Amino acid sequence: MNKDKSPKSLEDLDSRLRQARDQMQPPGHGEGPNGKPAPSGLGIAFRIGTELVGGLIVGVGIGLGLDAWLETSPWFLIVFFFLGSAAGMWNVYRTVSGMGLAAGYRPASNKDTAANDEE
Repeated sequence: MNKDKSPKSLEDLDSRLRQARDQMQPPGHGEGPNGKPAPSGLGIAFRIGTELVGGLIVGVGIGLGLDAWLETSPWFLIVFFFLGSAAGMWNVYRTVSGMGLAAGYRPASNKDTAANDEE
């Protein structure tokens, strides 16, 4: 008779522990968009560096190309250097704020999650 009560009480304890853990962790804790694991800190740092340097390289490349084609050295280089810098910074901002993770993805605000909980 003791053996019959033991598994039931352990299952009950297990279900209560799972419920308590689910309540303590926010939904999607440790997950990125679409249920994939969240990127590591080192991965985010490399992505930020790549976004910034990539914007600069593209801007300088376009500026040099236009200057060589139109013989207006260094004006397009200067203009596109600043445009490339701005584009790189914008990409870094999007990466850090989570807006650039997936098409149409935006992190849910507290107001959105509260409205979903009421339904």
